[in-house]
Amino acid sequence: MIDRINDLLKRVEEFSPKAAAEIEEFRIKILGKKGELNALMEEFKTVAPERKREIGQRINALKVAAQERINALKAAAQQAAENSAATVGDMTRPGSEEPLGTRHPISLVRNQIVEIFSRMGYTVAEGPEIEDDWHVFSALNFPPEHPARDMQDTFFIEKNPDILLRTHTSSIQVRAMERSKPPIRIVCPGRVFRNEAISYRAHCIFHQVEGLYIDEGVSFADLKQSLLYFAKEMFGENASIRLRPSYFPFTEPSAEMDVSCNLCGGKGCNVCKGTGWLEIMGCGMVDPNVLEANGIDSKKYSGFAFGMGVERIAMLKYGVKDLRLYFENDVRFLRQFESVL
Repeated sequence: MIDRINDLLKRVEEFSPKAAAEIEEFRIKILGKKGELNALMEEFKTVAPERKREIGQRINALKVAAQERINALKAAAQQAAENSAATVGDMTRPGSEEPLGTRHPISLVRNQIVEIFSRMGYTVAEGPEIEDDWHVFSALNFPPEHPARDMQDTFFIEKNPDILLRTHTSSIQVRAMERSKPPIRIVCPGRVFRNEAISYRAHCIFHQVEGLYIDEGVSFADLKQSLLYFAKEMFGENASIRLRPSYFPFTEPSAEMDVSCNLCGGKGCNVCKGTGWLEIMGCGMVDPNVLEANGIDSKKYSGFAFGMGVERIAMLKYGVKDLRLYFENDVRFLRQFESVL
């Protein structure tokens, strides 16, 4: 038994932990209720009376040595931890600033457009991307033979030709007119889909923000002034616009709105096709047929509508000359907007 006591004492003296957790494990192994020291105490009960004094003293010395050794190792581990913290620095200080991402430029421009019209009293309306023929075409005065219904322009759902991916967010305007009575003043941001060839100026997926204002006495002058205010808020006080006669089934009269190209300063570039102007939206007075189709008295109420492509405006605002960059997820392109709030 003395040999076992001496062996255990030697292990205690030579114990050298590699981690603080090993000290507690060693303490439990030696001094715990089921530890080796208690096992020796149980065996001590069978020792001959004439040897109890000698062996008892050795066991007590072992217990004291083990406890002192463990306490010393714990104190050394704690001191080492404090020294390490002091070397690193004040752990209570705020951490280093981590680089943050940013919103996509399309989201930035869409939010800014919505914010400008919100200041003019417009509220945001939303609708589904998968729509039916009524809300995308029929309720907007599209005749059955209109080219926009052709497969070349619209993505139809094969199993149901009446269901399609919306080609414009005007479908949200129809839903608003169905469930609301004038006055109506809304903007409709969203993603739309058209079966078009992809180039630096066009894509099969793009984003629109459309607007609708219906009330008594609304005129084309109200439309023009609203869009001029928007252009100056979006592109700066020096921005100018021009309205060109056009045709849309759901507005009469209709116009295309151009804004002065700030990429070339009006000198002409590949984006504006050398004209110094860039088309950004279509607009016009809501056709009376559309009002009547959606349950609004066209003799009492009038209104205007407009729709703009977010990608085209972002091209102007940030000097991007190829809108395909918006869809490629190239981090080199996206990192240019890290400083943009």
